Amino acid sequence: MANSRQLERFMSGYPDSVRETAWAARQFLAERLPQAQESIDEAARLIGFRYGPGYKGVVCTLIMSQAGVKLGIVRGVELADPKHLMTGAGKVHRHVQLRSVADLKRPELSQLLKEALAAWRKRNVADS
Repeated sequence: MANSRQLERFMSGYPDSVRETAWAARQFLAERLPQAQESIDEAARLIGFRYGPGYKGVVCTLIMSQAGVKLGIVRGVELADPKHLMTGAGKVHRHVQLRSVADLKRPELSQLLKEALAAWRKRNVADS
């Protein structure tokens, strides 16, 4: 996990509801992405969760805004999404809008993260 003081400073400019959702999302991701490294990119207003260096190591991100938090899924277009949780118009990535802590309780979100991690592992074993 990232340094608590750095995280508090990073999140201090966001509304209470956004901070609450982001803190809960961090815990949610820590439980589902065991031993992932957490890093803050202040310029991009996001927190990355990775298993290796650089962009190639990233599995997902928390993208911060004044309106809420998006859970970014690296290469999300390649994943099955039968419940249509992901949105976005990019060619590669997708995100799930987290409007509140309650959104983290959706079982299909846990399944999506499980698939994202499996896909990351498969790509990185194949690239080794």
